[in-house]
Amino acid sequence: MSNIKERKGMSRRNFIASTAAAAGAFTVIPRHVMGLGQIAPSDKIVMAHVGCGIQGFAELPPLLASPDIQIVAVCDPETDSRNHLSFGNGANGVPTGVADRIRGLLGNPKWREAINYVPGGRMVMKEVVETFYAQQRAADNFSGVNAYADFRELFEKEDIDAVKIMTPDHLHATIAIHAMKKGKHVITHKPLANRLRESDLVIKTARETGVATYFMPYNSYDDLSLIKTWIDDGAIGTLREIHEWSSRPMWQQFLEIPAERPPIPAGFDWDLWLGPCTDRPYHPCYTHTLFRGWYDFGGGSFADMGHYSMWAVCDTFDLDVPAYAEGFGSKACRTLNFATGGITNDFSFPLAATMRLHYNAKGSRGPVDVIWYDGGMKPGYIPELDEDNRSLPSSGMMYVGDKGKILQGRIIPESKMKAYPGPQPPEREVRAPQPQQDPNQPRAFNMGSLPPEFDKFIAACRGGSKDTPGNFVSAEHLSTMINLGIVSLRAGARVDFDPVRREITNLPEANRLLTREYRKGWEL
Repeated sequence: MSNIKERKGMSRRNFIASTAAAAGAFTVIPRHVMGLGQIAPSDKIVMAHVGCGIQGFAELPPLLASPDIQIVAVCDPETDSRNHLSFGNGANGVPTGVADRIRGLLGNPKWREAINYVPGGRMVMKEVVETFYAQQRAADNFSGVNAYADFRELFEKEDIDAVKIMTPDHLHATIAIHAMKKGKHVITHKPLANRLRESDLVIKTARETGVATYFMPYNSYDDLSLIKTWIDDGAIGTLREIHEWSSRPMWQQFLEIPAERPPIPAGFDWDLWLGPCTDRPYHPCYTHTLFRGWYDFGGGSFADMGHYSMWAVCDTFDLDVPAYAEGFGSKACRTLNFATGGITNDFSFPLAATMRLHYNAKGSRGPVDVIWYDGGMKPGYIPELDEDNRSLPSSGMMYVGDKGKILQGRIIPESKMKAYPGPQPPEREVRAPQPQQDPNQPRAFNMGSLPPEFDKFIAACRGGSKDTPGNFVSAEHLSTMINLGIVSLRAGARVDFDPVRREITNLPEANRLLTREYRKGWEL
């Protein structure tokens, strides 16, 4: 079994799947045979990592530490970047977060100690993976990591089982569909796609190919059973609205398309970064952390944060497909040629926005509106907060019924929560003071951990059930909610949606916003 790649006519991945099907639950060689904590080389999930930016490095440590996973290839259009942007700054204005994470991971506080930039790119991740495996997993006899600029070349040359996609939003669907059609299992960060018809195609492809999939926002799936119990018990009357507001964006957003033409940085393949999007000149304001603010490349604050909270909301309250959505954004103006007036903008997200998605009554549930706010916008006056002398937090969620409200997991005002005869919320955890770190001692590095449900994804890769928590198909209603909300924002109007034909019925010209104009050779 240790020489799978020498078997003619059968790929390593197909061999794993076939042996898993034959052996049932006993696919993995018992650990007492391999040695404590070890997994047989034939049973490791051989993985490619596509996207080598700040979030890729943030989530890399538990993947490297997992005995079930072996990363053998990395991919990014950039080699060794000097252009990445981080959130916040380190000491003296130098962004140290990503570099410090790599230093801790490698146990080397002097790794690139003189840099004044955020590291990223495929050659950096190749170096990190190879160094970590050499230090921590030498017994695996790891032969090295191959680095690619083009994910298509990677899929042609590498015999992998799975891929993790950590690219900007506009590439998620393109890479995921390509991988699934080649029989690869797929993990991707949010969103599945930043176009509704692309997310539909991702889900359709997952159904048709039957590969294992995992959508990363499931890591933050909330248990809303207590809130559902309160609502079913009539604690706030009939549920009418669900409000969520976010302090996002945390990235610079642009009111005009840049006119400057800076040179493409050395080692950066701009054509590959653009992927399916139409041609445009390179500019750094499109790339890295800033991509989220552009309709072509990102999904704005709703896609960035709504995926984490709204998945459980959709499931708990049986929110399938919105009947309609309406969205509105802040207005920006400029002065030009001795005149001042509004900017016509269909290229970037507004500085602040609100979107309302209406769900018709279903089963025992009445009609419900889901209302999203970002850019500092929040719900209006909440009289229940006067009694508690409180104001709304910078981000939060509120359930509104015809007889009351639930804010941040508690019925408001507090007197009503305490008087409620049903189950009470758990006591808020009080964290014990942490001992001070001795500045003369090296800091212990926290590798983090993979989510509990990840074991089921691993089992699915080995031939088990593909109906696993967080699979792509289970995120269909979530993806529809967010992408349709963004369409209504771009349209600046109400859009009525036909759930069967998957199109807008009252504003036909808005259907173009469900998809994108593809560059030749990148069509889906």
